[in-house]
Amino acid sequence: MTPTGDVTAPAQHEAKALTVAAARRVLVEKFRTAGIDRPELDARVLVAHALSLDHAGLAAAGTRILDAKERDAIAMLAERRLAHEPVARIVGNREFWSLTLHIDPTTLVPRPETETVVEAALAEIDSAGARARPLRIADLGTGSGAILLALLAELPNAFGIGTDTSFGALRVAGDNAQRLQLVRAAFVACDLGAALRPSFDLIVVNPPYIASEDIAALAPDVRDYDPRAALDGGVDGLDYYRAIAATIPPLLKPAGVLVVELGAGQADAVGTLFSNAGLAPSRPHTDLQGVPRALVARKK
Repeated sequence: MTPTGDVTAPAQHEAKALTVAAARRVLVEKFRTAGIDRPELDARVLVAHALSLDHAGLAAAGTRILDAKERDAIAMLAERRLAHEPVARIVGNREFWSLTLHIDPTTLVPRPETETVVEAALAEIDSAGARARPLRIADLGTGSGAILLALLAELPNAFGIGTDTSFGALRVAGDNAQRLQLVRAAFVACDLGAALRPSFDLIVVNPPYIASEDIAALAPDVRDYDPRAALDGGVDGLDYYRAIAATIPPLLKPAGVLVVELGAGQADAVGTLFSNAGLAPSRPHTDLQGVPRALVARKK
């Protein structure tokens, strides 16, 4: 029988000789085997994060041999991803509307479909005049500040208020605003618009809209890591839309606009709620998957 040292020596030598590019390939295969979406992208992002490299630096370092500390750092991140922790939570940030936003356990991970809310809001602003005019905006349930900060980046003379019931989320949003130099924003702890006074040109909301009993069936990346309070919309998923319909219209200027994100299949029900509250909803905007995702409503 071959001595133990002779068996382990090649493995040790192989580990010592692992290059950056080889480490990426190993992660891609592990992620693909585990059924993780976008294994190549996730492997690239996590290896780059472990080694503190940007995209160009990662490509340039492909043939460099990893040391033991670097291998351990990559392995630790890989285990977190294999447990379905989202990459954005592992690295601590997510790009939204070309802005890099920090996130933490108190906030949702900003999602591409939410950019539909920004697009719909900007379309309404554009239809009524120049983007450079003074505007007052409120983002209710702001989380990381994603929607509000995206709008402020496009509207140079707008002032925005973000509200949230989570003090942790408000700290994250405030830090994002400072880091991105979008300081035309204030952040207030309250439920929806309870602490706000009229009048706003634009109010945007991405409310919790998952029916309570459906949360258990969500992908583990969402179910196990997003704050439940930011997901749970009550028995039918419409609790927050009812609250919005009951309390938000008085905060709008006469020509003000409300834009809300929708869950799949909720457009008709939310439109009816808003119509009964004295708002005039228009045809919803669809996301890149063709799902009605953003509903615009004006005062009648």
